[in-house]
Amino acid sequence: MTKRPETLHETRQVVYDDNHWSLLRSLRSKAAEIMGRLDDAGMRSFVYGSIARGDIHKSSDIDVIVPYPVSSYRIEVSVGRGVHRELVQATPSTVIKGHIHLDNDVVVTFPLFKLMPREEEFYRWGGQVNLDQIRNEVRVPGVDKRLVLIDPTDIGHMEHGVIGYEHEVAKRIGVGIAIAQERVRVLKRREDVGRTGVYLTRPLSEDESFETVAKSLQDSDPAIRRTIGRRGK
Repeated sequence: MTKRPETLHETRQVVYDDNHWSLLRSLRSKAAEIMGRLDDAGMRSFVYGSIARGDIHKSSDIDVIVPYPVSSYRIEVSVGRGVHRELVQATPSTVIKGHIHLDNDVVVTFPLFKLMPREEEFYRWGGQVNLDQIRNEVRVPGVDKRLVLIDPTDIGHMEHGVIGYEHEVAKRIGVGIAIAQERVRVLKRREDVGRTGVYLTRPLSEDESFETVAKSLQDSDPAIRRTIGRRGK
């Protein structure tokens, strides 16, 4: 079920029980294993979202990103081809990303061309940590899909509202105010008009490569060509 944006004016404290800490350690251990394989192959990666913040639940996904263009062959040699592979583009002006689904709850993402600064900030907005931070049990603040800031504490986390406090939240996370305003606008609009979907989702067959399919899409879609051209690739 999609989480709805929440207007929160008071601060709430959430205390984790032993089961929560155990699940968090388990998910982070699994993330570290995947990130370690990428690191061994010379690829810098991050895990983002609830695993970076700590506010996980039983159905939490492990979302790993390599935040720069890299050969899909290198990634697949490191982590495997997965059970499902796809190209995804949220809007015609945003980056095309490859998704490698390793199992039901693990996805490795990588862009097919250079990320714009706002796109890089998207991951920091939700909270992201690197392999060293995972190994050192570091958690970071980030905003969840309710538009609530999750601020880690030694016993759990504090929750703070984002709507109406965009400047303060952006400063706390270390991103620009523009990404905060954009995420509030997008998620509130989704609540008003329903799920808006994505511009492109293209599953890959076993014998297709990410780069070949992306080139085919670029050749057939002028909007994609313009988007890539603006990024200087």
